[in-house]
Amino acid sequence: MRHLLSTGDLTLDEATLILDTAAELAQVGDRSVKKLPTLRGRTVVNLFYEDSTRTRTSFELAAKRLSADVINFSAKGSSVSKGESLKDTALTLQAMGADAVVIRHSASGAAHRLANWVDGSVLNAGDGTHEHPTQALLDAYTMRDRLGRLDGLRVAIVGDILHSRVARSNVLLLTTLGAHVTLVAPPTLLPVSVHTWTCEVSYDLDDVLPKSDVVMMLRVQAERMRDSFFPSVREYSRNYGLDGERLARMPENAIVMHPGPMVRGMEIAAEVADSPRCTVTEQVANGVSLRMAVLYLLLGGS
Repeated sequence: MRHLLSTGDLTLDEATLILDTAAELAQVGDRSVKKLPTLRGRTVVNLFYEDSTRTRTSFELAAKRLSADVINFSAKGSSVSKGESLKDTALTLQAMGADAVVIRHSASGAAHRLANWVDGSVLNAGDGTHEHPTQALLDAYTMRDRLGRLDGLRVAIVGDILHSRVARSNVLLLTTLGAHVTLVAPPTLLPVSVHTWTCEVSYDLDDVLPKSDVVMMLRVQAERMRDSFFPSVREYSRNYGLDGERLARMPENAIVMHPGPMVRGMEIAAEVADSPRCTVTEQVANGVSLRMAVLYLLLGGS
């Protein structure tokens, strides 16, 4: 691999290699000195055109644990605010010797365009409503770590599928890894092309819950909405929110996931978010190991 732009580009062997490498690198987090010299002398640029807490910090920490030099570039307060294009910004970073560029952008396809302009590796940290590959990989890693397998798992992804890059990346990756995915959402929050996705679709959360090993709740992305997609927050929560009563209907060993940030009381109740069956904090911790693995495989190892 030279870039990581889409989970659809990964074969079963490549995806498994990333997960296995992350499992080995996770042991670094248990050491008193959490550093490896693997990427010493390499430069990783975090190029973020959208606000982010978990992803940007996770990539920064992952690169630093591998001893890479890290440059955090934010669109706010940069030449972008003066009208500089993505291409010119990319060429500037190229001239500075960036070995890898981690990009988050509001435009779908921005990471693919960037990969044509720079010589270094490009890692897609979220492009519009298109994809978020490393989030899907860390989700799969968390599932495998908690449940011991991915092949044959029944995964329900619930909520705002229409605006979710996490949902698309997870469907592509989990299908490759042998899981069965069901999308659960009101019709207004499903993409028009959802019938072409390699998954099932349901409008009834209560019907899907008893048959699911993993339930992944998604935030309603109000910041991307220009129209009304459901009558009220209260009705959405009643039909598609996960509360304690619904949690009790899930299989005993089933887990609850959320890519964050969570809106407690809307898509997920506080009692569920704080339950031992909820893996949100594990996903954040696993994200560092997973992103270390991706950087290692793209820049340093084999």
